[in-house]
Amino acid sequence: MLAHRLCLRSGCLRPGAGATNTPSAPTYYDGTPVTGPFNSEIMEDVLMMKAFGIPNGIYWIDRPWGPGKPWGYDDFDIDEQRLPNFAEMVKWLDAKQTKTVLWIAPFFQGKMMKEALDKGYTLAGQVRPVSGNNYPMVDLTNPAAKAYWQDGIAKLLKLGVAGFKLDRGEEDIPESGPYKASDGRTIRENRNAYPPMYVKAVYDVAKKFRGNDFFLMPRAAYTEVRLIRCFGEAISAAHRKRLRASIIAIQRSAVMGYPNWGSDICGYNQQLLEQEVCGRWLAFGALNPIMEVGPTRNVAFWNLPREPNYDSQLIAIWRLYARLHERLIDYNYQYAQEATKTGMPIVRPLFLVDPAAPAAWSNWWTYQYGRDLLVSPIWEKGKRTLEGLFPGRLELA
Repeated sequence: MLAHRLCLRSGCLRPGAGATNTPSAPTYYDGTPVTGPFNSEIMEDVLMMKAFGIPNGIYWIDRPWGPGKPWGYDDFDIDEQRLPNFAEMVKWLDAKQTKTVLWIAPFFQGKMMKEALDKGYTLAGQVRPVSGNNYPMVDLTNPAAKAYWQDGIAKLLKLGVAGFKLDRGEEDIPESGPYKASDGRTIRENRNAYPPMYVKAVYDVAKKFRGNDFFLMPRAAYTEVRLIRCFGEAISAAHRKRLRASIIAIQRSAVMGYPNWGSDICGYNQQLLEQEVCGRWLAFGALNPIMEVGPTRNVAFWNLPREPNYDSQLIAIWRLYARLHERLIDYNYQYAQEATKTGMPIVRPLFLVDPAAPAAWSNWWTYQYGRDLLVSPIWEKGKRTLEGLFPGRLELA
């Protein structure tokens, strides 16, 4: 799966992070007037990636993409001020071999919220958070409630949307008290069962409209989520410790049965990007099954809110590693198939490859990627050398 400056995240329209409320900026980053019919930030991203020779397969639009304040997620409608001519824009992206993916979460907003509350379609016992976010959540054990929520997803699929980032699913779910879900289970029993139901509900409606041609990336999982096996990690800041956490997380995900994984390369809510950390993260991300790039506030490496605004080094690093990731498409697919058939993950911690070697249990920063590649990312700033480990049972082609 390719995704750069959005495979998931590019053109992120996130409230509280500088999201635009205007139809389009009057100019591109360099002052060129905008004359195109679509959101200028999306057009800029796509055209700049093409100009730089940066491959991209998915353009993921984060929230807010719908009407309504503050969350921009009302009724699964498209906000034509933020995203004018949306259906035509999806076709434009398709013509550039780029699929459109949207952010979703399992709660109601807008008119749907009022109707869902009136009909008892929401989770019993859920207390509305102070922020109002993630509320009210759909009771997925109620067939009518699930179908009502799926009808909203269907509206987006009919517009040509090819997939979804399934955010949330594990937050603000009631888990204590006398309440029961619609099917009679206690809310305690419903707690861990909720993420798999969420994934299955989206999977079913996407399959109905698109056959096998769709992409889902959940954030939350539990033991029953075997349907997707593709997950993303939300990383908030471009800090070296966050990169370190991602190197560990991809290996943990692999041995837990989720081989297709990616992180928010360079973080998503801190714009004072550490250039060195971000560059190292791009290198690491190229050797992940999912490469997702995209700082928020609707900026890219040519329009950063710090000096240099136009970061030619990060653009060059991004191009280099995006192209490497693209060259590995067949390789990644081969080992994704193997993971499905045998359970052997794409990312293989050293203790899985060579369990008899004591160092394989302590060298947490190195992993085998498929059968033929050994990856040992540097995550510390200023570091130029790294102790490596070649496992004795490393398979060579």
